[in-house]
Amino acid sequence: MIESLAPFRETFEKELDAYRANLPKTNLYQPIDYILSLGGKRIRPLLVLLAGKAYRGDDLSLYPAAIAIEVFHNFSLVHDDIMDEAPLRRGKPTVHAKWNDNAAILSGDAMLIEAYKLLAKSSREKLPEIIDLFNTTSVEVCEGQQSDMDFETREDVSLEEYIQMIKHKTAVLLGCALKMGGILGGASEEDQQNLYDFGVKAGIGFQIQDDYLDAFGDPETFGKQVGGDILSNKKTFLTIAALKEANGSVRSELEGIFFQERIQEPQQKVSRVLEIYKELGIDRLSRNESDSYFQSAHDLLKKLDIDDAARRGFFAFLEALQVRKS
Repeated sequence: MIESLAPFRETFEKELDAYRANLPKTNLYQPIDYILSLGGKRIRPLLVLLAGKAYRGDDLSLYPAAIAIEVFHNFSLVHDDIMDEAPLRRGKPTVHAKWNDNAAILSGDAMLIEAYKLLAKSSREKLPEIIDLFNTTSVEVCEGQQSDMDFETREDVSLEEYIQMIKHKTAVLLGCALKMGGILGGASEEDQQNLYDFGVKAGIGFQIQDDYLDAFGDPETFGKQVGGDILSNKKTFLTIAALKEANGSVRSELEGIFFQERIQEPQQKVSRVLEIYKELGIDRLSRNESDSYFQSAHDLLKKLDIDDAARRGFFAFLEALQVRKS
């Protein structure tokens, strides 16, 4: 748990439990209650609260919006798991595995509607801004998922396209959560934009760092198999950068490994790709790239018109992302 978000966690979980308790006890809503009960870091809703409280927003406006963001995030996970045919989510059966694809699709659709119902509790004055922000973000998240799927069948993905994909698939929802908290808390338009940009920069840095850790992280602390992206031929920042930097026989070898499965033995495949990454300096390049986004996020925090105690909370959140091992 990120320490700077911890003060909001207990109360948020109580509010979320109360929301779940009020869901109808029918087949449509049982999967919704189930996915929300599986826990998770709750980073996005807690960012709504972190930003809103920084501007002294009240609980009556912040908690419904925070729950809406969490419901929407889990809606996207339910549908992503169907597309990925994933059997597990947070160590438990995914919704489509526990019920079936049709139930998961329908309950996921209902979750999106539930998110709008929660956001509709915002003040009449701020509701148009909240809905406009949420609409834009929701479409961008879908665009990011579509791009990620498109990349699976392409061999010519550029780094610029990849950054745009992770921005939409991952980062914009962090930006949305922070800006939404700022709107509800009464932040200026300039601060609202800086909060949004902070979330986007931090989110992109986070994902590039995640790509790096998948290849070079310590499996004991990273919490999953190192080299998993390599084994699944997933296009990450490292893969795309390596294909861009490599020439001649090295590029041909990489293309053969990723696109023609020339190396079948898993450990041998991971070891050889990591060797190439190091030869090309992709390990340093990816770390420098993620650090650059984190630094941009850091600089944006200095512009916020908030007190020092609130600013420290944002800095602590960013530091926790940047030094994480898992």
